Amino acid sequence: MALTCVFHAAQAADAGKIIFVAGKASVGGQPALDGAPVREGQMLSTGADGFLYIKTVDSGLFILRPNTQARIAAYQVDEKNPAKTQVKFELLSGVARSKSGNAVKQARQNFRFNTPVAAIGVRGTDFTVFTDNDTSRVAVISGAIVMSGFGGACMPGGAGPCDGDASRELSASQRGLLLQVQRGQVTPQLLQGSPLSPDQVSPPRADEPLARAAGAGGGASAAGLPNLDAQKTVDLVKVVDPAPPSPPPVKDVPPVPVPPPAQPAPPVVVVPPAPPVTPVPPIEAAIVLPARDIVWGRWQVVAGRPPDFNLPQAMDQSELIKTNGNYALLRSRGTDDFVMPNNGSIGFQLKGGEAFIYTDYTPTYRIETPASLTNGMLTVDFGKQSFETSIGITSGAESFKLSGSGTVGADGQLNGSMGSSQINVLNLNGLLSRQNGGSAAYIFTSRLDEKRSANGVTYWQQTPH
Repeated sequence: MALTCVFHAAQAADAGKIIFVAGKASVGGQPALDGAPVREGQMLSTGADGFLYIKTVDSGLFILRPNTQARIAAYQVDEKNPAKTQVKFELLSGVARSKSGNAVKQARQNFRFNTPVAAIGVRGTDFTVFTDNDTSRVAVISGAIVMSGFGGACMPGGAGPCDGDASRELSASQRGLLLQVQRGQVTPQLLQGSPLSPDQVSPPRADEPLARAAGAGGGASAAGLPNLDAQKTVDLVKVVDPAPPSPPPVKDVPPVPVPPPAQPAPPVVVVPPAPPVTPVPPIEAAIVLPARDIVWGRWQVVAGRPPDFNLPQAMDQSELIKTNGNYALLRSRGTDDFVMPNNGSIGFQLKGGEAFIYTDYTPTYRIETPASLTNGMLTVDFGKQSFETSIGITSGAESFKLSGSGTVGADGQLNGSMGSSQINVLNLNGLLSRQNGGSAAYIFTSRLDEKRSANGVTYWQQTPH
């Protein structure tokens, strides 16, 4: 086995190189460096503030946004026979964007983009994908994709797109739509994309290169993929959309004297008396916005139980913060924003929530079991801008203790993404509020063992002093 691993490592080829890094990002467990190569099979990770742009060997683009884990499993370009090129991406969690390179465009039948629950193939494409361990969603910027959930002949180890009766296509002409696959599903669902699209879950940086999609029927239109080999700064905008050069100066032309204009006689201005001014109350005085409260709940059917709310309708009154599995976290619109204290810490008591345990016997057969939440702990340290939490989750005679930690943003958002493969570790997104004298909520997923995972939501109130 050791000799096999050494041989595989020796055969791993360069898949591309890093052209931009921001925030916390790593390649193969080491800090990502601008200009460094990316080899096949290396784990690519970004933190809560991390972005990683990779230019593939055939001038394609692979972008990881914050809290993302992925790898380029294979990138074998056959220049003599382009149809034999083999490319495979794996997105484990988070949001990533893939723009096909020159070789992929000539070997679309050999391109595969895997998530934990689905396979994506291309028709010569630029697209973004969100995934956690149970749900994947894809939106197309230009071109078209084909998507299928794992099951039957479509398996993670395969190559190329899964074409079959259960697969579904999505093109850039279907503006505002996305495809979604949940664990256990084979046929993707077509959804309205706005609040759930990858760009809403994890927005791109302002300097992220966009697709040139003239005639693509709804794709973004902006500068195409730039040559960023020498780019060493965060200002990608100058490379993506450079300003036109200034015209050369005209030399050896003597100035032409211009006579001063004639000075006309000053006009006689008759000023009429000013009309009486009726004071107008400021517009702001007529608009009273409520304090911003936390809105949370389940937006999909689980174990036959109807959802708590309609997410697109909830988006009309509230701001979507995050979705995680079957749960969504929003913040009501208003003026009372959370203000981060400079120091001190507070504790919270668990006051409510909901969770389900999912048991995956096969890629297409899942059991969903309601679970209860107990023994909750949530502590926020404002001086360190961090938090720690733990909860117990119980179903029948079995109990699990889940724990997590992470960062607190200036706007009160909690982020504790630790990787979907770690056992009993909470991958969560949360929010602090002054609601009810101090409250918090977070939505989470956690891997319990090889076959089981948990997904849920918790609501907390500040511990009285």
